[in-house]
Amino acid sequence: MKKLSTIFALFLILSLQACSKESTPEQAKAPSKWKEGTHYIVINETATEKPEVLEFFSFWCPHCYNYEPIVEQIKQKLDKDVNFKKVHVNFMRFTSAEIQDAATKALLVGRNMKQEQEMNSAIFSYIHLQRQPITGLSDLRNIFLAKGIETEEFDKVASSFQVNNLLKQNNQTIEKYRDHLSGVPNFIINGKYQAKVVQGMSREDIADLIVWLSKQR
Repeated sequence: MKKLSTIFALFLILSLQACSKESTPEQAKAPSKWKEGTHYIVINETATEKPEVLEFFSFWCPHCYNYEPIVEQIKQKLDKDVNFKKVHVNFMRFTSAEIQDAATKALLVGRNMKQEQEMNSAIFSYIHLQRQPITGLSDLRNIFLAKGIETEEFDKVASSFQVNNLLKQNNQTIEKYRDHLSGVPNFIINGKYQAKVVQGMSREDIADLIVWLSKQR
């Protein structure tokens, strides 16, 4: 009887060890689905202290405009502790760097007013649906005016130290990752990973890849 008890105890220990090594379906699936070199590349040895997703984009880029629904999926699926930030680039050939910086400032005005998504959509629509040119900050001011933002309020925020400092930070972020920005839209995750979109990936796949990368350190 003592021998049987010993055998049973050993069997129980081995069974528990086996269970402890099992992975959840998500854990088992992720490494096989997302492969380094195919779906993402490592651009830095260390990750940022806090998880973040940076979307480098341009209001003038039609692909960035078409990516907006995917961006919303990403934001909805990200953990609450992950900071998602749009970084507007100024190196596209559609217009001058000065006008692109003006658009960045408009983005930051919208962010300051807690209306970033609404105002970004209005700027995208102005360029890609209404087919209207942006020649400077005055055109962007008129877009805000059409959305109920008074001219005086826009000018006050646009000329504030905070927005000008954020514009500087935006462009510093561009320079920090410039070697990896051959085009937009472009996603840098945790300062360490760059997502790659390959043929056959659905919108859900793209969102899931970026959310998965946000969990990697």
